[in-house]
Amino acid sequence: MGKRIFSGIQPTGAVHIGNYVGAIKQWVDLQHKYESFFCIVDYHAITIPYDPSDMQQRIFDAVVDNIAAGLDPEIATIFIQSHVPEHTELTWLFNSITPMGWLGRMTQFKEKSEQFKESVNVGLYDYPVLQAADILLYKAQVVPVGEDQVQHVELTRDIARKFNVTFGDTFPDPEAILGAAPRIMGLNDPTRKMSKSIPGSYVSLSDSPDEIRQSVMRAVTDVGPTPGGEMSPGTANLFMLLREFSPPETVQRFQDDYDRGAIRYSDLKKVLAEDMVAALAPIREAREKLLQQPETVREVLRRGAEKARGIARETVREVKERMGLG
Repeated sequence: MGKRIFSGIQPTGAVHIGNYVGAIKQWVDLQHKYESFFCIVDYHAITIPYDPSDMQQRIFDAVVDNIAAGLDPEIATIFIQSHVPEHTELTWLFNSITPMGWLGRMTQFKEKSEQFKESVNVGLYDYPVLQAADILLYKAQVVPVGEDQVQHVELTRDIARKFNVTFGDTFPDPEAILGAAPRIMGLNDPTRKMSKSIPGSYVSLSDSPDEIRQSVMRAVTDVGPTPGGEMSPGTANLFMLLREFSPPETVQRFQDDYDRGAIRYSDLKKVLAEDMVAALAPIREAREKLLQQPETVREVLRRGAEKARGIARETVREVKERMGLG
């Protein structure tokens, strides 16, 4: 396992099938190919309004969901960002070389500023530098991300290069890798990405079989092909989910029905719901077992933070020395 990989997930609520299909399934595969570091990025989560009283539960649930979905603590290092204080120390060091103009170009800041107009803070603006520190603290060469995060990985490369030019060769050029998985859209609004902050938008990994069935049956569809022959967003999203959770012959059967104009969306939803229930059952069972073993989960996080800190301390020591602070 020559190369090192880093990725993170925010503890912002229930881990849903969009997270699973778009990120976690890829992580589960990649952990066997790279030295893997997966982080619950709680420092990122506090840049938008949140309830402190349920933050610890959200962090714990995110860890449980990821392990239940297949991340193996015996293979990958799993830890909580705030348990490794070097993340914020390296962020400050990087702040001293990052031009304001670079951050001003970040499209996610512009989007989040519109979404949270009453609480635009320095942390939200500086979020990409913290993300760069997350990655470069472990000198990760590979970063699996969604399309919306590619710009942040490019900024990370810019920061790494500027540091190397200014203070000496220290960091690799991290490479963003995009998964082949599709972008899963909201069940109730297929023009927007599936989101745990929008009720009715998602199916979570912890949902019961009946909850999964109800969510899928309520999904937005249409009455047939559009005049241009393309599927509507709702129908395309259902077929996307069908390809992820159902056998190829099932997908082909409904595609044939659609092409003939004979599709019954109620039938498609029933089949999709049952296939989704079956596919998520092992994850739900593993999740229930982990919830009964909180000390085991905490030990995973303790060991993960200990390993991560060993690497992080050395990186910060090297950076401070190169910057004349050692």
